[in-house]
Amino acid sequence: MRGQELPDKMTGMEAKVKYRIVLEPQEEGGYTVYVPALPGCLSQSETAEEAMDNIKEAIIVYLESLRERGISLPEIEEREVAV
Repeated sequence: MRGQELPDKMTGMEAKVKYRIVLEPQEEGGYTVYVPALPGCLSQSETAEEAMDNIKEAIIVYLESLRERGISLPEIEEREVAV
């Protein structure tokens, strides 16, 4: 699978990789958070702070899983549009 290369390691003192996330408050309470650039990488929590902590962990697990399976990051292009 073609795509971006993965960082060498995801733990310790390596350089940080930044991802845009979407944090959505839910009508029934709590938050859903996901990473548009990493399809399927999402989490839910009661508070926004917990959601942020959980999505960081989810990103690490997601990237480690891709690396272990020899899969590159998916090619996703994010753009903004004014309406």
